[in-house]
Amino acid sequence: MTGDERTTEVEPTLRSYGISVEAVEGGDPLDLTYMTAFPGREVHHGEIGRALNALLDRAEADAWDPVRVEATVVRSPGDVLGTWHAKATWFEALLSYEISETEFSTRVLETLTHADEPADGSVGDRSVADGEPADAGDEA
Repeated sequence: MTGDERTTEVEPTLRSYGISVEAVEGGDPLDLTYMTAFPGREVHHGEIGRALNALLDRAEADAWDPVRVEATVVRSPGDVLGTWHAKATWFEALLSYEISETEFSTRVLETLTHADEPADGSVGDRSVADGEPADAGDEA
């Protein structure tokens, strides 16, 4: 199976996990945009978990090679609720039992931003989350 075929199959897998995919573009990073079923003020953590579980299950089945995932969550087309990302090294560390599911989830949630948050580097802003030390799981 080629890399393109692996990416093509990501969308139906995400949909089978209840993720309303608006767009998915393969490569590295994998760019994912999905419409939330919970269009409140914050990105729903359970929905992030379902998307990640879909990708982890594909990786465990050797049907997807982990890459960085950049996700944009929308309330409706063009109405961004927030963003999050997961690094390839985090997927690999979880799959090889180097980190726990809790650690993996914590790392992802630390990258979560909401569209209505100030862009001044406040806690939760992507610029703060990316400033983690190298020993936190992103040895590149």
